[in-house]
Amino acid sequence: MAEITASLVKELRDKTNAGMMECKNALKETEGDIDAAIKHLRERGAIKAAKKAGREAKEGIVHARIDAAAKSGVIVEVNCETDFVAKNENFQGFVNELAEAVASSGVTDLDAANATDKDGATLDDFVKAKVIELGENLQFRRMERFDVEGSGAVASYIHLGGKVGVLLEVGCGKEETAAEDTFHELVKDLTLHIAAAAPAGLSREEISADLVEAEKDLFRKQLADSGKPPEILEKIIEGKLGKFYSNICLLEQGFIKNPDQSVGDLLASGGKSLDDELSVRRFIRFGVGED
Repeated sequence: MAEITASLVKELRDKTNAGMMECKNALKETEGDIDAAIKHLRERGAIKAAKKAGREAKEGIVHARIDAAAKSGVIVEVNCETDFVAKNENFQGFVNELAEAVASSGVTDLDAANATDKDGATLDDFVKAKVIELGENLQFRRMERFDVEGSGAVASYIHLGGKVGVLLEVGCGKEETAAEDTFHELVKDLTLHIAAAAPAGLSREEISADLVEAEKDLFRKQLADSGKPPEILEKIIEGKLGKFYSNICLLEQGFIKNPDQSVGDLLASGGKSLDDELSVRRFIRFGVGED
C-alpha cells in the first residue's frame, strides 16, 4: 500500500476538487491508488446526490458564456439549496467551469450536456462530486445555446448576482454591421431591457392562444355589467388586448431607457443609423427557481 502523504492527498484534491478529509479517506479506502480513489469519490458523490435529490433546490445562479467573436453563446442555471452556497465563491467557480464545459462541447440540450466529458468523467458526475464538497443538493437544471444564423451577434447579461440571466441573438443584413460599436451598444441595451421587463415573447405570434383567451375572459368579466352591446364590448376587449400585448411582447414594450419608444422602433432607428436592417431573432430569460 502506498503511503498516504500530504502530496498524494493534494494530487487527488486537485483532480477531484473534493474536500481534504474526503480525499484522505478515499486514499485510505483504496490503499493509495489515485485512480481507484477518484472512482471511489465519484461513487460517493452519486450516492450523496441520490440521497439529497428529494431536497428542494430553489436557490442558485444563472451563468452565461459567449465566445470571443460573439457568434455563439450558452446560458445555464444551476441550483442549490441555500442562498449562502449560491454566494459562495467555490459554488460560483464550479458553475463557471460547468458553463465553460457546456460552451466548448457544442451540445444543444440538457441530456447531451450532462453526458459530455469533463476531465475524464461526465458533467453529471462533475455535479454529483460537488455534492460531497458542498453538502447540498445541486441540480444542473437547464441550458440554452444560441449560434448566430447569418450575420449578427449573440450577447448575454447577468443581473442581481446571477439571479436573472439573458441570452439574445440580434441579426443584421451586413456582416460589417456586427463589428460596429454602435451595434454592440444596442445589443447590450436590449439584454438589459429583457432582464428588467421580462417579456413573454418576441411578438404577438409567440404569445400562447390560451394566455390570450384567458385575458379576454378576464376583460369580459370586468365589462359584464357595462350594458354595452356585444359588438361594442368586443371592440373594447380588442383595445385592451393591445395594451396587454404592449406589456408582454418585446417588440411592443416601451424601451426601458426611453419608455416613449418601443423596442421595435429602437431597432428600426438603430438600423437606420447603421444603414442596415436589424432584428431580434430570439432571446431567453432565466430567473433562478422560476417555474
